[in-house]
Amino acid sequence: MDNQESPWELIKNIARESIRQKELTRFCLRQKEDLQSSSVALFVGNLPPNLSQRQYEMLLLEMLGKPYKFRDLGPIYYEYGSLIISYDNADIAVKCFYMLRETIYDDKNLLVLLLPNLLPDMVPRAIRPLLVFVNVKSGGCQGMELISSFRRFLNPYQVYDLENGGPLPGLYVFRHIRDYKILVCGGDGTVGWVLQCLDNVGQDSECQSPPCAVLPLGTGNDLARVLRWGPGYTGGEEPLNILKDVIEAEEIRLDRWTVVFHVDEKEETPGGNPGSSQDNTAIFVMNNYFGIGIDASLCLDFHNAREENPNKFNSRFHNKGVYVKMGLRKMVSRKTWRDFHKDIVLEVDNKVIDLPPVEGIIILNILSWGSGANPWGPEKEDQFSKPTHHDGMLEVVGVKGVVHMGQIQSGLTSAIRIAQGGHATMLKKSKGKMKRRNTEPSMVVSPMEISQDVPSSSGPF
Repeated sequence: MDNQESPWELIKNIARESIRQKELTRFCLRQKEDLQSSSVALFVGNLPPNLSQRQYEMLLLEMLGKPYKFRDLGPIYYEYGSLIISYDNADIAVKCFYMLRETIYDDKNLLVLLLPNLLPDMVPRAIRPLLVFVNVKSGGCQGMELISSFRRFLNPYQVYDLENGGPLPGLYVFRHIRDYKILVCGGDGTVGWVLQCLDNVGQDSECQSPPCAVLPLGTGNDLARVLRWGPGYTGGEEPLNILKDVIEAEEIRLDRWTVVFHVDEKEETPGGNPGSSQDNTAIFVMNNYFGIGIDASLCLDFHNAREENPNKFNSRFHNKGVYVKMGLRKMVSRKTWRDFHKDIVLEVDNKVIDLPPVEGIIILNILSWGSGANPWGPEKEDQFSKPTHHDGMLEVVGVKGVVHMGQIQSGLTSAIRIAQGGHATMLKKSKGKMKRRNTEPSMVVSPMEISQDVPSSSGPF
């Protein structure tokens, strides 16, 4: 601010446009001679993904005009269609903020956020600040209340609504902080989203692997159960007590695995020719478990139903009820997976495994599946070692059908133990289609090979 500017006048001007923004506005004091702190950063999202740096620069200049050219462009989050632009002049930055916020590209408004410049010397070495991410859509849509509560106890720039740009704006703001913690409020998919963004930006941050706590807002919350954050937030616990729990929580490690799909190039793929040299490899990271067959088919049906009518899936009780109904339909439908075990070749640690007659395979990193069930089962005398979520080992189990899955989720029985090891590969022998499952289910074309390599990382929780 200039010497002649008044904070009260600025607050009144902000209030004329948005009462909510007025309530969120904060002022901070900093040394005037700190030249770095004079830089103003804008986060710009909803741009087309995977353009070159030059293409992004030309696109923004076309929107803004040359008089409003930014000082720096970057970092660029290519796969998300998001980036950061920086200005030395705060007045110009604010003008560009409003210009870009009114810009529509590909029938979508650009997402524009004005970000603070948080420097290491602003945080005492003895302090370990907290970065909070909240998914307002998870579970029973409890997120908005949590955002309001946490922003009363913390600086608003420590609390981010994932509907506005995802985790990237918050991670950018904290990129220079040497040591901090993260609280993720959402389901297992939300945790995976934050971890994926950390994988992408961690190498450019002072703190590459901050420990993550979980406040479970989702439906299954299997990861939160394993990490002892409970089956689901009910709204009864005071937000201040939640923050205290995060401060006092013990840090542990969690294995994370790379999953690679290879589509056989000798087979004809949709939109392609047989023998095409097109790269048909898909890669993602697994945190919880991974399934193919009847389990994944049921999960995909649920996912598609939720995508079509997201407003109906507004409570854990309703979500689980829909899941049960879909399972009953699978039981009475003609389509079965009885020949599934004949179509799959499974290798674990380079050894071919004889498959029992199962209709689905689940590969486990954690011992919680389907909202708290343990498909591996209780400890018993066999050739397998006692599994943990930080032992560098995967557990492979099979399910015999929908009824068997229901019995596992009810705690009446366990899945069929098949194998245990540090690397698994699956090849589908016959033609047709299969479904796969992790956080976001989808269809893939066979034949294919699925490899789960050594852990991509082992992060603190």
